Amino acid sequence: MRAVCLVPSLTEAVARTVPGVLAGATDWCTHPADLDVVRVGGTKNPDTARIVSLAPDLVIANEEENRAPDLDALRAAGIGVLVTRVRTVPQAFGELARVLAACGARTRPRWLDEAEEVWSAARPPGRRRTAVVPVWRRPWMVLGRDTFAGDVLARLGVDHLYTGHADRYPRVPVEELRAARPDLVVLPDEPYRFTAADGPEAFPGLPCALVSGRHLTWYGPSLVRAPQVLGRALRAARR
Repeated sequence: MRAVCLVPSLTEAVARTVPGVLAGATDWCTHPADLDVVRVGGTKNPDTARIVSLAPDLVIANEEENRAPDLDALRAAGIGVLVTRVRTVPQAFGELARVLAACGARTRPRWLDEAEEVWSAARPPGRRRTAVVPVWRRPWMVLGRDTFAGDVLARLGVDHLYTGHADRYPRVPVEELRAARPDLVVLPDEPYRFTAADGPEAFPGLPCALVSGRHLTWYGPSLVRAPQVLGRALRAARR
């Protein structure tokens, strides 16, 4: 089995569970840190010719991260493409099991069992809080409806204010975000890298939680520690 993965979190899951299966991965596949495979470009602009040259049995993709024309080109070249759909934590567990089985994993990895156990035991604090969750600026974009990150936050007691928006990642002027007066602003460090110097200054008077984007948006081994890592960051941001 030879596979190419176009989804950073799934690259980490496959590399950790079935070492040696991956022949290629995107430039954004940063975990595990010692991953030594051919790099095939970005998630949105992969080098399909280079992927084809690797002659993989399978390309692993995601409906949100990867573009349909690229996946169609790979299928037209005779390569199998597995497209995942992950919008909730339970869906993540199911899709992870499916991907790992497709990559030849003979047994279910212990880290996946641990992740399910941790999330089954996760209990939100007594008082729920509201939030806006920017994922980009220039222009400002936030979490909207039906997102994995939104489900993660909801399970930790944080309800983001645009969960009912028609778009999954709506563009919202920062003035509107401020005027919504959420209990806190959640600022992940990916896909846009918000830092203490780039983000909180846009929301004067509002508590801001700088959080790990890997633990908020990735589904893979990072799920094991996500409730702990995110919970600590969210608790630290109070009025």
